[in-house]
Amino acid sequence: MLDTSTFISLLSSVILLFFVRKIAAFWQAIRSIRNHPAYRTIFYQANNGIGNRTFANKHKVYSKVGWDIYGAISLWPQATTSLTLADASAIKEVTSSRARFPKPIEKYDAILFFGRNIVGSEGDEWKKYRKISAPAFSERNNKLVWDETVKIVNGLFDNTILKMFINRSQIALFVIGAAGFGRPISWEEDSIVPPGHKLSFKDALHTVSINVMTKLKIPDWAMGMTPCLRGIRLAFSELQLYMSEMIRDRQTSEKVERFDLFSSLLDANIEDEATVALIESELIGISLFSPTPFNLSINEPTGNIFMFLLAGHETTAHTLGFTLGMLALYQDEQEWLYQHIKSVIPDGRIPKYKEMQLFTCSMAALYETLRMFPPAVSVPKYSTEDTVLVAGNQHGEQQTIPVPKGTNIAIDASGLHYNPRYWEDPHAFRPSRFLGDWLRDAFMPFSAGARACLGRRFFETEGVAALTMFVSKYKISVKEEPQFENETFEARKERILAIKPGRITLTPTRVPLVFTRRDCS
Repeated sequence: MLDTSTFISLLSSVILLFFVRKIAAFWQAIRSIRNHPAYRTIFYQANNGIGNRTFANKHKVYSKVGWDIYGAISLWPQATTSLTLADASAIKEVTSSRARFPKPIEKYDAILFFGRNIVGSEGDEWKKYRKISAPAFSERNNKLVWDETVKIVNGLFDNTILKMFINRSQIALFVIGAAGFGRPISWEEDSIVPPGHKLSFKDALHTVSINVMTKLKIPDWAMGMTPCLRGIRLAFSELQLYMSEMIRDRQTSEKVERFDLFSSLLDANIEDEATVALIESELIGISLFSPTPFNLSINEPTGNIFMFLLAGHETTAHTLGFTLGMLALYQDEQEWLYQHIKSVIPDGRIPKYKEMQLFTCSMAALYETLRMFPPAVSVPKYSTEDTVLVAGNQHGEQQTIPVPKGTNIAIDASGLHYNPRYWEDPHAFRPSRFLGDWLRDAFMPFSAGARACLGRRFFETEGVAALTMFVSKYKISVKEEPQFENETFEARKERILAIKPGRITLTPTRVPLVFTRRDCS
């Protein structure tokens, strides 16, 4: 039997050996990228794209290290190598090589509560979802998006509801309701709760759309602890029920030609003969929140339409808020946009979808906002093999960086969008930069490569329609508030464009605006 001193000595040796191995692995990780500039930390910090730190840094850290790729080496719980990219060529290499640099889908498990979906999948599963989903984003759906957006914004004008720090979100939500779910929603209607429900469709959709982060952060067992959490839980349950009813209705009712995303996804899913029987037999009894095997496709339409709801609502609502805020701050840019809109529709009539390509300045204003406020500031990838990436810098130099198998990769959209190698005066709001020649590979608010956002045209159509309607009818300015009467322009800009922490996409905290009807005579 070991005496106390021998036991302590043996334990100390084991602990020492453990830490020696940890430190050796840590230094090996540093050497594996040939001592390329990298932050060295004790604890691993996952870069999941949520939070404001990456956006706040923009391109500062790259200027500091002297390269448009920098690393991070962590010691605990195991030696981990990470690379963050703001180099357009390196990013194109990553996004074009799905086999070498796939998405770490384990980071997306939290968004599967409405079912398997295109965002949280890879490989054959992703290919299947893309094959089903891509046809839904058709030209007919785009026209529906335009027409619904124009109708919704007109309804806003008619009701003189111009508190846009609230209603920019509702505009996006109403368009998603009509063009996404095939359920038109108006400003005054759809407040009736149908039999078998506790919330209206509009209220359930609205509550779900603004509380996704709560659902991701709070475990199911805790969702009943407060009245607020119970309300959120009810909204998710109600939206689940509405979607189940919509599936049953579309499956059993007389065939009607529809162009909304939900109907298109269901049609594509039914056309897959391998799964149609399972859909018809398992439709009613399957809980959308329960775990399902890969081929249990009842969850797939709801999972994918929910992702389109989330992406469409978040991107459009927040980008529209930032765009209107920037135009309110930069009146000369707003006047430039207004004069261009007038040149396209001088009689002040409602713009038509076939004219969308003529509103180049509206698109440029949206693109400039997306450049300055990319919805997803960081896109995670990882390396499946030992490979290399080439980093550049402002001096035109290049350096080859080894990328060991298992390296975490973060595509830094904000670092890319504020990189002075690609954008002159990147901190300036200058929509006209998108009317000339600009580097497409240095602009990725919709990701890039094969996994680029399927809903890009959906967003662009809705955004151009809404922005054109607003600017053609109203002059937008920042609301004057007594407590801020002595603030400088820079202080006002910082306040208006403040970012709300802890959201999935960049979200404005509060954009208080005033809309003054233009004299269109």
